[in-house]
Amino acid sequence: MRVPRSFIFVILLALTLAPAGCYRGSKPARIGTTAPDFTVQDSDRKITLSDYRGSIVVLNFWATWCPPCIDELPSLETLQQRMKDRGVKVLAISIDDDDSAYHQFLKDNKVDLLSVRDASKMSNNLYGTIKFPETYIIDQHGIIRRKFIGAVDWNQAEIVDFLGKL
Repeated sequence: MRVPRSFIFVILLALTLAPAGCYRGSKPARIGTTAPDFTVQDSDRKITLSDYRGSIVVLNFWATWCPPCIDELPSLETLQQRMKDRGVKVLAISIDDDDSAYHQFLKDNKVDLLSVRDASKMSNNLYGTIKFPETYIIDQHGIIRRKFIGAVDWNQAEIVDFLGKL
């Protein structure tokens, strides 16, 4: 039985590209490394990530035009309230371009998180984040411990237990 060349080409191409998935190895490249520091200032506040050393930071990159981002906001707010006595800080970095639309969204939706707008997108670019939402768990020493891609229910027992053990 003769195998068509096109079939062999497809198989070889698949084998060549297979190692080029989202992550190299069994975990994201930044896990276990120091979180890149940044400062973001919008019309309301200035935030420097390293100012939160000593706290566990849930660093969430989001946008008001992103439906999955909006879907996860309530559980991030609940997590912040539930874990604040354990030193957990949720830091939501919006990459919205429009300042007035961002502030109107916060007001209309009564968002109760520490949020800052980074229209320059410098902070998310430091982390290689181009799809939203994306979230990093950073321990008290500034080390990235976990990465979540996509919307998450932040009230899952596994996540709360993980944060409680840091």
